[in-house]
Amino acid sequence: QVQLVESGGGLVQAGGSLRLSCAASGRTFSNYFMGWWRQAPGKEREFVAAITWSGGSTYYADSVKGRFTISRDNAKNTVYLQMNSLKPEDTAVYYCAAGRGTVGLTIGARYDYWGQGTQVTVSS
Repeated sequence: QVQLVESGGGLVQAGGSLRLSCAASGRTFSNYFMGWWRQAPGKEREFVAAITWSGGSTYYADSVKGRFTISRDNAKNTVYLQMNSLKPEDTAVYYCAAGRGTVGLTIGARYDYWGQGTQVTVSS
């Protein structure tokens, strides 16, 4: 089992920044690829960003490319999502997730563990 706890959400004005953190405990963190997903009210959950177990490769949704950066610190068992130039359409609950393997990082079904989520609200 892997337990994931997100933090860092909040209310920010458009154009502002937030950094989300996801602390992992349980099994060896470095064995897992990690992802951030989000779900806005009335919408389906969508992929935001992912990072391989080594941190050597990252993937982003087109909607956040150039504004968001995913990173990880395996020594701290933590993955981060730096969000800059935030827009009202970024408002959602953001979830951290972990999965095994080397492919399918943008597919929700490939993830085995999910956190409880943290709310991000961007005001216009």
